[in-house]
Amino acid sequence: MKTDSERTREIINRFHRAFEEHRPGDLDELIGEGCILENTAPAPDGARYEGRQACLDFWKGIASSARLVFEAEEIWASEDRGIIRWRLRWGEGGADRVRGVNIMRVRDGRIVEAAGYVKGA
Repeated sequence: MKTDSERTREIINRFHRAFEEHRPGDLDELIGEGCILENTAPAPDGARYEGRQACLDFWKGIASSARLVFEAEEIWASEDRGIIRWRLRWGEGGADRVRGVNIMRVRDGRIVEAAGYVKGA
């Protein structure tokens, strides 16, 4: 029998793979009703998306972009919380990248809360 932490880590891993592999359809079964997302931009607080469909639409747009390359630095989970530390590249130049983190909450096997942060200049 899997612990809550193991189930959360599995869901967070699947979520991140959807971005690494550009598979937006994989997100459909991972996002819960009432999901709330606080994005990394615009500064200083980021945009807020409320509801399953709003979160899905936003994330699917990112996951479907072949020019964005996500790489996980670390994925961690404990109980209902998950953290993804990631790198994102959108070009070949040295300035065409950013590092960030997503802090997430899982309930009933679905992501219901996410806050994204990036390292600033």
